[in-house]
Amino acid sequence: MATHKNFDTEKLATERIAERILLIRGKKVMLDADLAEFYGVETRRLNEQMKRNIGRFPQDFCFQLTRDEYAALRSQFAISKGRGGRRYMPYVFTEHGALMAATVLNTPLAVDVSLHVVRAFVRLREVLAENQQLAAKLRELEHHVGTHDAAIADIVEAIRRLMASPSPKEKRPIGFAPWDDDG
Repeated sequence: MATHKNFDTEKLATERIAERILLIRGKKVMLDADLAEFYGVETRRLNEQMKRNIGRFPQDFCFQLTRDEYAALRSQFAISKGRGGRRYMPYVFTEHGALMAATVLNTPLAVDVSLHVVRAFVRLREVLAENQQLAAKLRELEHHVGTHDAAIADIVEAIRRLMASPSPKEKRPIGFAPWDDDG
């Protein structure tokens, strides 16, 4: 039973982290403040460690937001300025950057939480892949429905022609007609 509770706790932690993953510049990232919160350190400390180990954080691991990107985030997610606002634009960390941050912080909590961070990014990738598969299936279904619609329309038209009453010129009396002289 303890394992089940532990699994639920891990699942909740992963889901909580996944909620904080954003899409910026076409990359899935987490804000420095969110990552620091999960790792149990101050944002300032996380960024200090990143800057001290800058060689471990290339642009595809970590980058600083522009003023426009930050303004868009603040308006989109109602991110507060906090006490007096930030003095610099926040950094964001990709999945690999978040892992690297855990290694440079080297706290037991950061190492433990980094597993949840990876799981959250992996889960997000799975959800996106499932959505792409679903979209492909919907396109295929639309194609089939489109061809079936055309076939059904042809059948309905054929039935209407069969149901249409023949024109008076085409009517012939039923049975023997003595006035017909075929031979």
